[in-house]
Amino acid sequence: MQQLPLDGVKVVDLTNVLAGPYCSYQLMLFGAQVVKVELPGTGDLARRLGPDPELNRAGMGTSFLAQNAGKKSVELDLKSPDGRAAFESMLAGADVLLENFRAGVMARLGYGWDRLRELNPALVYCAISGFGQSGPMSGAPAYDQIVQGLSGMMSVTGTPDTAPLRVGFPIADTVGGLMAALAISAALAGRHRTGRGCFLDLSMLEASLSAMGWTVSNYLVSGVEPEPMGDQNATAAPSGTFETADGPLNIAANQQAQFETLCRLVGRPDLPADPRFAERESRKTHRGALNQELNQALRAKTALEWEEILSAEGVPAARILTVPQALALDQVRHRGFLTEVPFAGPGERPVTVTGNGVVIDGVALRPHGPAPLLGEHNAEFEAAS
Repeated sequence: MQQLPLDGVKVVDLTNVLAGPYCSYQLMLFGAQVVKVELPGTGDLARRLGPDPELNRAGMGTSFLAQNAGKKSVELDLKSPDGRAAFESMLAGADVLLENFRAGVMARLGYGWDRLRELNPALVYCAISGFGQSGPMSGAPAYDQIVQGLSGMMSVTGTPDTAPLRVGFPIADTVGGLMAALAISAALAGRHRTGRGCFLDLSMLEASLSAMGWTVSNYLVSGVEPEPMGDQNATAAPSGTFETADGPLNIAANQQAQFETLCRLVGRPDLPADPRFAERESRKTHRGALNQELNQALRAKTALEWEEILSAEGVPAARILTVPQALALDQVRHRGFLTEVPFAGPGERPVTVTGNGVVIDGVALRPHGPAPLLGEHNAEFEAAS
């Protein structure tokens, strides 16, 4: 059996819905044992979220299944003496504690960092929240939608006529979860040297701002305020979505050589000699005129034909797919990104879940079991405590 980087790492996971469960799902894929601690009788809110009412009623909603395969579930009430005793027993043997409550909730439960450190000096404690554990907004509630708006992300999504728009998936939750998984992995590496744990205070707002990259740095460094540009890439031209005989095509000819190759392949070798299009900055200035010339030429073939022709010559180009089309790509299946796991809920049918795009020594990271029923592993941990 393959040895994974986090084999032997034990994670106690108090999180709900997405940012936290997405983080612990990444840790599980890398080999960690993740135990979800859920409120008796109700559990993770995601158990009731998804498009299938039958699954939601069974506490196995699609949103839960997507992020919790390979984990264990234990029901504990942290406000009861028995629940607290069991929780503290679990912490004594844990490497990581992960939670995404509103700031201050753990301290009010009697499990602030000082107390956690007493219980386990080697513990890595990660608290994911909308805005961090301190500051004037720390106590405010936050969901992905709220963070998308506050980060400025929505202000640059869409066109000048349609912005602000929400990004079409919960990107702030996802980025927060990924940053938490990175922070935990770094903290575990540091603990290997020092033997001491640490407290990781992660702000989804700040993680989102960090992930926005050039959109933020162009303003901080150069004072250029970002604007919504729809399907166009502000950093280069031609770089965006173009028209073909049967649908849209993304092209990112960001380098001079790529631009010249593109023009040759679409039958317009004259365009690089046009003063409006000769250099990178002038192409950005005259983006509209350049796009018009290219669209006229690109309408001669289908999007798939252009994808194959341009990619073969080193010009980044690809069709714009639906989610089902993307999941059906031969490349995705070749890499082992999708995995069928058993399912104990209604219908007892296999459930397909995603990996994370990482292949270690030729083997794709996959969940090693299904998402757990609520409290499925209660007896296992009662016996241990």
